Amino acid sequence: MPIENERKFVLDDDGKLEARLAQVPGVTRSLLRQAYLDAPGLRIRSVETDGKRAHVFTYKREIAGQVVEIETDIVASDFDRLWTERRESLRKTRYSWPDGRFHWDVDFFKNDDGQTYFAMAEVEMPENDTTPPPLSARLTSHFLADAPHRDPRFTSKRLADQSFAEKLLADIRLKGKVE
Repeated sequence: MPIENERKFVLDDDGKLEARLAQVPGVTRSLLRQAYLDAPGLRIRSVETDGKRAHVFTYKREIAGQVVEIETDIVASDFDRLWTERRESLRKTRYSWPDGRFHWDVDFFKNDDGQTYFAMAEVEMPENDTTPPPLSARLTSHFLADAPHRDPRFTSKRLADQSFAEKLLADIRLKGKVE
């Protein structure tokens, strides 16, 4: 059973972080377009990396305190059909890299004009780890706050709402933490 075990960190995007990450050897850049369907835990995603596009169908559900995430490739025509049934949808640019037993992703949530309105790092950990590693050194100067573990405000589905995400970010900046 594929168990998702991640921790999230809210970042302060200075408008330069994305360009810096794009220059780091070993960091992969992907363009994501994703949508959530009308049943809980169902998502579709189009991922473009190095000029190649893949389409993925995901089932994600919390069961007995763990998040089960099952992904399978689908063809573009099925993605397009399912896209017509979307509820929330979003675009983001993702920068990813391996770090020993961990995997880092930094997501830049984009509005329709391609401007970033929210930035967040995630570290994927082995299934039984309970303590995340320190924030990657390439991100420490952009750290705003730890996102509480499994806090629904920090799901991509919730952050797809730009107005909500901007208010959340403003609150974190004002208070210096997540409340």
